[in-house]
Amino acid sequence: MTAALAPAWVAVRRRPTLLAGLILLTAFLLIALTAPLIAPYDPILQNGDLRLQPPSWAHPFGTDNFGRDIFSRVIWGTRVDLQIAVIGVVFPFLIGTTVGTVAGYVGGKVDIVFMRVIDIILAFPFLVLMLSIIAILGPGLQSFYIAMALVGWVSYARLIRAQMLVLKTVDYATAALSLGFSGPRIMFRHLLPNAIAGSVVFSMSDCVLVLLSGAAISYLGLGVQPPIAEWGVMVAEGQSFITTAWWITLFPGLSIVTLAFGFSLTGDGLGDLLGVRE
Repeated sequence: MTAALAPAWVAVRRRPTLLAGLILLTAFLLIALTAPLIAPYDPILQNGDLRLQPPSWAHPFGTDNFGRDIFSRVIWGTRVDLQIAVIGVVFPFLIGTTVGTVAGYVGGKVDIVFMRVIDIILAFPFLVLMLSIIAILGPGLQSFYIAMALVGWVSYARLIRAQMLVLKTVDYATAALSLGFSGPRIMFRHLLPNAIAGSVVFSMSDCVLVLLSGAAISYLGLGVQPPIAEWGVMVAEGQSFITTAWWITLFPGLSIVTLAFGFSLTGDGLGDLLGVRE
């Protein structure tokens, strides 16, 4: 371990919650990256002779109603669900951070306009608004990401705006303004780095929300489309067999919970590390 990374490792090691969360997320990332190597079967290959087989040595998680190996589908589903959790947060984070920074620093009519837009979005239930946008755009992951970008940015904008309202009055911001620095330079180079910690911590919790939302949307048939292996789709496919073939829903459901737990632990640990309290 290099000398530059040693302090960071010590800080992480002293926070068991953060360490446990990072271990879980790293494990899922490795599974996603090595899916073609560790999955024993083709995740979409159907075999009518193996329908609804219980867990065994040949099929550790059993098979579904199409004879597909659940273990292989869970492994390949890790790629899709990690993608959902990360991409579904990145764009709202970027949009919300930009909007909140500008609204908080500029103030005036600009702030009023952005805040009214946020109030309008918050007036609708989150999932209902998501479903409405996806229904208009059509089912699929692309529609889900667009819906998340259009709806999910408001929380980040409010967090950053609140920080900017305080930071723009501190001495170093006033000094930078008196030295003739431009507004964008003050906003994004001097103030934003000191305001973004809370949003970074919140993004981990938001990954949980996005992951669960993605699974719910797929469960309803508006997200990932079969036969692609995705945990929400797998849960939906197994609901008709819950009393006779419980393994079809159990293992993808546990995967959703475990990955969400990893993001949650990481968020709690980052909050402790950065001194952020939600």
